[in-house]
Order: sequence, then C-alpha cells, then structure tokens
Amino acid sequence: MDTNKVDNKGYLDMELLRFSTAGSVDDGKSTLIGRLLYDSKAIFQDQIEAIEKASAQKGDEHINLALLTDGLRAEREQGITIDVAYRYFSTPKRKFIIADTPGHIQYTRNMVTGASTSNLSIILVDSRNGIIEQTHRHTFIASLLQIPHVVVCINKMDLVDWSQEVFEKIKAEYSAFVSKLNIKDITFIPISALNGDNVVDRSENMPWYKGSTLLYHLETVHIGSDHNHIDCRFPVQYVIRPQSVEFHDYRGYAGRIAGGIFKKDDKIMALPSGFTSSIKSIDTFEGEIEQAFAPMSVTITLEDDIDISRGDMIVRENNVPKIGQDIELMICWLNETPLKLNGKYALMHTSRECRCIIKDVKYKININTLHRNEEDKNIGLNDIGRISVRTTTPLFYDTYRRNRNTGSLIIIDEQTNETVGAGMII
Repeated sequence: MDTNKVDNKGYLDMELLRFSTAGSVDDGKSTLIGRLLYDSKAIFQDQIEAIEKASAQKGDEHINLALLTDGLRAEREQGITIDVAYRYFSTPKRKFIIADTPGHIQYTRNMVTGASTSNLSIILVDSRNGIIEQTHRHTFIASLLQIPHVVVCINKMDLVDWSQEVFEKIKAEYSAFVSKLNIKDITFIPISALNGDNVVDRSENMPWYKGSTLLYHLETVHIGSDHNHIDCRFPVQYVIRPQSVEFHDYRGYAGRIAGGIFKKDDKIMALPSGFTSSIKSIDTFEGEIEQAFAPMSVTITLEDDIDISRGDMIVRENNVPKIGQDIELMICWLNETPLKLNGKYALMHTSRECRCIIKDVKYKININTLHRNEEDKNIGLNDIGRISVRTTTPLFYDTYRRNRNTGSLIIIDEQTNETVGAGMII
C-alpha cells in the first residue's frame, strides 16, 4: 500500500518514518539527532542561539547539539539522556518522528517504550570501544520488537583517525552476533556526529566509504511493506452515537486500523459475537473515504445494527485472528518489583482490557550469549524471558512476528497502576 499519495480525503500526504536511537552512555545519540536537525535546517534560529549561549556557558568548544534533545534539567546537568525525547522534523521527501532513548542500563525500559512503534532503529557504537553489552542488549530488543530496519552508526570515527580497519572490525563483530537474531535489514555507516561526517553531508575524511549518508538512508529506506496489509484487524476503541438532529441514527465504531485494508461494502465479522455485516461507510475528520489501511484512525459504520463495544474487533469472515485465553509471550520486565509467579495483573491488548495470572516462567534470556536459562526464573527489572499467562476473557490476537499491533500487550500492576511488563505474543 503506497502511503505517499496525496489525497484530499485524509490520506497521508507524505510518508512518516518513526525511528529510535539506542546505544550506550556517551555514544553520541543526542549529538547525532542534534546534528541531523541542525544540518537539515530543521531548527529555528532562536533555538540555535539558545544552545549556542548554553554551550558557551558550559565552556564547550563546539556548539553542543545534544542540548536540543536533552530536555530534562537533570539530563543537561549530567550530560546524559534519562527520559525518551521525541522530536519531529521533515525534509521534502519524508516526515520523521525521532525517539531519543537512554543509554543507561537502568533505563532500558525507556528504550523499549521508544522503539516499540519504530520502523527503524539507529544503534550507535563508539568506534573506540566497539561492541559492548549494551550493544547486545539494544540489538536483541530491536530483534524482539521486530523493528524492520536497523542502522548501525559507528560514531566518533574522528577519534580513531577515520580508520577503515576499525570500521570493518566492528562491522564483522556485530554481524557475527546479529546472525543469531531475526533482523532482516542492517546497514552500517561510519560517522562523526560531532563534526557531521556522513550524517547529512558526505564525509571527505572517509573516501573509502561508498555507501549513503544517514539522512539519505532515512529518506529512501522502503517502509511501505512494514505494516501488515493482509490481515484485516480493527480494534474498536469507542462507539460514536451523537444522537443529534442531524445524525439521529448514526452509530460509528472508532479506532485505529491494526492491519489490512478496509473498503466500503466489504463483508466483515464482529468479534467476539461472530455476527456479520458489511461496511456502510468509512468516515474521517475530513470526510468519507473509500478505503482505509493501517495505521489510519477512522470511524466505520455498518449496514446492520450489531452490538459492538470497546474491546471488540472487526475482521474479515475468512481471515480471523487467533482467539484464546492461554497466551505464550516474550516479556521485557519494566519494574523494580520482580514478576510474581501466579501473580494477578491487569492486561491491555489493543483496545481490550482484562485481568491475567502468570502461569509459568519458561526461561530467561542471557543478553550477551543469547542462551536460555531455564534454571533462573526470577524476572526482574530489564530482564527478558518467556512466560505463559491466562486471561479472564479471550483475546483476539496474531503472533507478534505477523502483526506488531495485535501481537503486543502490556501488563499492569493493579495496586500501583504502573506498566510493569511489555509482552510480544509468540
């Protein structure tokens, strides 16, 4: 499905690429994003003047581009990223949303948050240090989250004399590790975020590198097939009943399409009831459209008056998701309080909310070796493992590999209302 088409009925006029940055502390993630924004002229003059002034006050030799993304005062004081910083910019070819995620191991959960909706992940590696544990951790999470495209930016090449040998060594070491994982598209780019080499403009210091710059890659990487446009999935978030004079009998089902393409007059089935009908109209804020696809937010009206409410799902009769209460999933634990075996938690999946019990912990993953530890079943903060849960009501789901939207869920502590786990259904 081509989302580049300009349409006056609410279609996206430009393709949107969501990407996240990941790497260890001081690898230069915030500086890289600042350089992208600065060199692509995506920041205002008053912002430039403000960071120039702040850089001078800190005694920095160069303009400190990391200040563009490190928004928290604690981040600026410590020179690190703590929270996930989202930034928006665009070029004539694409719109971008950046999630600048933290490098510290204790903020790995923020990396999961920032990367969960990304089309692409930029993993930074310090050319002086090479592949380290956090590189393994972030790559494994990128694989776990099924991020379709990964760009490994080998940064600070200016500090290793622009050495091709260093670049090739890190590339070979990373390729050996990632061969055990399921990442389809990997690109390696040698850069200097501080000086801008190969970020927006091609570097004159590394004539041996024949590939594209980072921005050119971001503008041209193919993301049209990242969404599942085969399996029609429409989780209902809200039932719209204006009951006004103009729309007296209007009943619309609002939500965000999680997969497939819905067209006017399509035959559909509502879950869990199993009742069938056909699509009467697909409405948006700008007006009625003939078809809609993931990830558009629309309101669907049906020819028949079916009892549908929040948490239900509209699908095709001949293409129904899995329906069940016993779910196997990979979990990334996000809370300091460990997972409790046989513990009861709240669970959110698409627009469906229910309760669940943790039935079993199958194993925990060793991030460095990727080995499964079946003896240690204590899942604590930042740990990743495989568990099975039983829900109080059936979920309508696909495997995470097939559909990231219908294959993901979150687990919530009912006492504190904190999100404690992010799950990918196997």
